[in-house]
Amino acid sequence: MGLADRLHREILRAAPAPAPRAALAGACPAPRPAPQAARPAPQAPAQPAPLPEQPREESYYAIKAQIHERLVDRLDLGAVETLPADLLGAEIARLVERILAEEYRAAPLNAVERAQIVREVQDEVLGLGPLEPLLQDPTVNDILVNNYRMVFVERRGKLERVQTRFKDDAHLRKIIDRIVTRVGRRVDESSPMVDARLEDGSRVNAIIPPLALDGPSLSIRRFSRDPLELDDLIGFGALTPGMGEVLRGIVRARLNIIVSGGTGSGKTTMLNCLSRFVPHDERVVTIEDAAELQLKQEHVVRLETRPANIEGLGEVTARDLVRNCLRMRPDRIIVGEVRGAEVLDMLQAMNTGHDGSLTTIHANSPRDALMRLETMVAMAGLSISTESLKRYIASAVDVILQISRQSDGSRKMVSIQEITGMEGDAITMQELFRFRQTGVDERGKVLGHFEAGGIRPRFSARLEAQGITLGAGLFDPALAREAQS
Repeated sequence: MGLADRLHREILRAAPAPAPRAALAGACPAPRPAPQAARPAPQAPAQPAPLPEQPREESYYAIKAQIHERLVDRLDLGAVETLPADLLGAEIARLVERILAEEYRAAPLNAVERAQIVREVQDEVLGLGPLEPLLQDPTVNDILVNNYRMVFVERRGKLERVQTRFKDDAHLRKIIDRIVTRVGRRVDESSPMVDARLEDGSRVNAIIPPLALDGPSLSIRRFSRDPLELDDLIGFGALTPGMGEVLRGIVRARLNIIVSGGTGSGKTTMLNCLSRFVPHDERVVTIEDAAELQLKQEHVVRLETRPANIEGLGEVTARDLVRNCLRMRPDRIIVGEVRGAEVLDMLQAMNTGHDGSLTTIHANSPRDALMRLETMVAMAGLSISTESLKRYIASAVDVILQISRQSDGSRKMVSIQEITGMEGDAITMQELFRFRQTGVDERGKVLGHFEAGGIRPRFSARLEAQGITLGAGLFDPALAREAQS
């Protein structure tokens, strides 16, 4: 007996397969065999009834859904859980092709559509259904499902609608449930919003009715299987080699860094790139709402927040994790994003010996980032004067990196600013590098250049004390402009 036959017998139920149901509503059931004594002449197999009048697209999805049901009836779910994915995928393809041949010979499907049904049913059983082709496409950065009929993707910073769709709201909801249950989370009417992640680290957000008025909505922020390195960002024009040299130095010298930017500007990508310069002999603790950082160091402890259960108990917040990680002897603390009261504990860690900490914040400029920090500390209930609070922030944070997504979809590091202290009741900063936009060409591409601020940073002495030297003339505007040309 060959491998395929042994596999087939392992998957199929021992009982005979159920009699084929009607291909679509209205078809006649297969005739029962006559008594043995009568021995009538063999009859031709009953043909499926004519398909009801409906749009071709709807007919295709109806047939696919019914084939999926037939497949579930025939599969031994116990064997499914034990077989390798590649062998299971091959057997699923074999069964789907058999069902198509036996029950849907008269269906209005061409050869391409039949092959497509085989692939899509495999995706339904083994993966995330209609999302699988998009997740396998390396050019897709974001997948945005507005409703079951309308799906958009972002490629190279531009949104475009794709032909992908789900059968109905229930189908989309099933895929959402499959994603969130894999990471121990839930989404239902009592908790209609959820953050989760895929196995490759991609970030997922889902929201369902009654909050989503037009049906379930799903957003996936994808991350490359091979994370981008700083040299890749330099090649893309996001920053200059000189700026990259400064970033390497400030991470190695254990300066506290905040990466600021808007949604989709590339903050997490930059955080990943900066983490590459953390020495491998340091203990790093990461704290995230949905784990997505891709650190390559060996000595890393990854922590993830947890929402409350159905009784409203068991919630673990980012602030809880920041407080706990201080007892874990970290050399560095990396918080995926500060957005609430946890910022107070983060600043306390930066001020009490945990130098070299990194985090991100949603803000449109370095000055806005400082204002947001002040607001979030106030949310933590710390009752100190505004001036004392600003001094506390100025002593904790060393550098702010501002990232921005341009109108053509490209990402740029538009500013590197060093916090220098206080002047009166204001936090003072000096800009080391900036991106100056000069226009837009006929294809919509943003034109501009990076400029050095002409100021040597105060942290240069700190770098030199640790044996880190920055290139001569790195902060000279004329030399920096010449290097770009």
